[in-house]
Amino acid sequence: MTSTDPAAELRAARDLLVDHQQDWRRARETFRWPRFEHFNFALDWFDVVAAGERADQDALVISEADGTVLRRSYAELARSSDRLANWLTSIGVARGDRMILMLGNQVELWEVMLAGIKIGAVLIPTTTQMGANDLQDRVTRGRARWAVAGADDLVKFSAVRPAEDSLTMIHVPGVHTPETPAPEVTSPDGTPRTVHRIDAASAAPDEFTPTQVTDADETQLLYFTSGTTTLPKLVEHTHASYPVGHLSTLYWIGLQPGDVHLNVAGPGWAKHAWSNFFTPWLAEATIFVHNYTRFDAATLMEQMDAHGVTSFCAPPTVWRMLIQADLTALRNPPRVTVSAGEPLNAEVIDQVERAWGRTVRDGYGQTETTLQVANTPGQQLVRGSMGRPLPGFDVVLIDPTTGAEAEEGELCLRAAQTGEDRPVGLMRGYHGDAERTAEVFADGLYHTGDVVRREADDVLTYVGRNDDVFKASDYRISPFELESVLVEHPAVAEAAVVPAPDPVRLAVPKACVVLAADWDWDAETATSILAHCREQLPPFKRVRRIERTELPKTISGKIRRVELRDVEQARGEEQAAAEFREQDLPGLRH
Repeated sequence: MTSTDPAAELRAARDLLVDHQQDWRRARETFRWPRFEHFNFALDWFDVVAAGERADQDALVISEADGTVLRRSYAELARSSDRLANWLTSIGVARGDRMILMLGNQVELWEVMLAGIKIGAVLIPTTTQMGANDLQDRVTRGRARWAVAGADDLVKFSAVRPAEDSLTMIHVPGVHTPETPAPEVTSPDGTPRTVHRIDAASAAPDEFTPTQVTDADETQLLYFTSGTTTLPKLVEHTHASYPVGHLSTLYWIGLQPGDVHLNVAGPGWAKHAWSNFFTPWLAEATIFVHNYTRFDAATLMEQMDAHGVTSFCAPPTVWRMLIQADLTALRNPPRVTVSAGEPLNAEVIDQVERAWGRTVRDGYGQTETTLQVANTPGQQLVRGSMGRPLPGFDVVLIDPTTGAEAEEGELCLRAAQTGEDRPVGLMRGYHGDAERTAEVFADGLYHTGDVVRREADDVLTYVGRNDDVFKASDYRISPFELESVLVEHPAVAEAAVVPAPDPVRLAVPKACVVLAADWDWDAETATSILAHCREQLPPFKRVRRIERTELPKTISGKIRRVELRDVEQARGEEQAAAEFREQDLPGLRH
């Protein structure tokens, strides 16, 4: 479909969702995805917004721990990204070139994203926590020719072999070290690599003219997944589908034009692009970021008040840290509060509701998609649920054993790989892995790998990953359900539940816990936690073993239960040193 005015068509679809934010059924009935033959988010949307009535509105506000604040309007970012696009072109960056983007929350991150999209470069967002081995994987499988990073991260590439004929560096000085010289970067054999300084772009022309239109299905982003069970998959998103698909994310959050949106997510992961790039700018809102070296709930709330945050998104870990502080210190709570990344526990929702009078709403999506299912504004929240399918998505549950539709099964999207039936926001596939792509798109469906249960009124409840759900005494056990109960105990800061081998039941649920501060690990604490679980869970779901341990996590913070399961399988029936079993605790022998 060709559109002579993609911005107008996109705005109309956006406005329909904003108008029906409180009416999920009406939004589902009336919304249709805008579909374009040609589309470039930076040129066809952002620059259009920047030339309109919101030209002088803040598009980006970054506050630093030292009190300094950077502000950039829509018009200023449009001009600076034009200069950068011209400069990148002048040093040889071409359409289709793969570029690793490895920056923290500094203005250049947003400028490079916009400039890269304008010239048609393929961006590979990468967290600054990556080491040389992970970078080698990204350079090799992503076929990267360029790397944009600060001095400390650029030098990591000295140990990385290029996948193409060269790997060129672009140095971005730090916020507090603008005069730092560009580092020397070599190839593994010691040959010097070319290093450009990004501040040279300030002399480039501030009006960019593209040499060709951007096809809707050109590759825009390559995202490496966080890899909870396998090596990271390489997700490929296109120029039209991914940005436009975040209309679903906008609907879930409840963003409106003029909002100030704070999303606590680190650069390099898809959630940062969701809520710190595409979605707020689709809404014509302001992105607010507070940089800190160590999380402090009181300071974050001070910043939210100072900058008038109206919309707040944070992962469950941050919400759990917030509720340990005095939430009433926030004088003006945001209008909307949401959480994503992992399911949110009811205790957090209850505490925020008591202190702020706001309901924290869950959203479900993946690196492979935009938001698919969510608790949306105006709907009665069902505690512990994922919510309902979002406008534009046709959700079906498939029994993993029979392949038939079921009330509990794998969450799938009806999704032909091409054509009008394909949901916008869905990845093209796993780059360079045709076999895995075919598997995940089998039978005309997109398979998420997550098991959910359908409740009344189309409400979906998360059960667990296909590979996390296990059987104990022939009952299916969802780790998340048990973990939600465990973290309600004041002694438990974090928990992961895995199957432990048992000669009678085949497997029993075992809790691996991280203790909250000021709690000792002893029989009394273990008894108290297990007794709490007995009170909250039916007998067949009883947690029968508990161990204090460190929880292995991906670099994005997701618990790798697969490692804990492997440890249990290798250990067999042998008891861990820091483990208590209910049969050995006097208060639980009944």
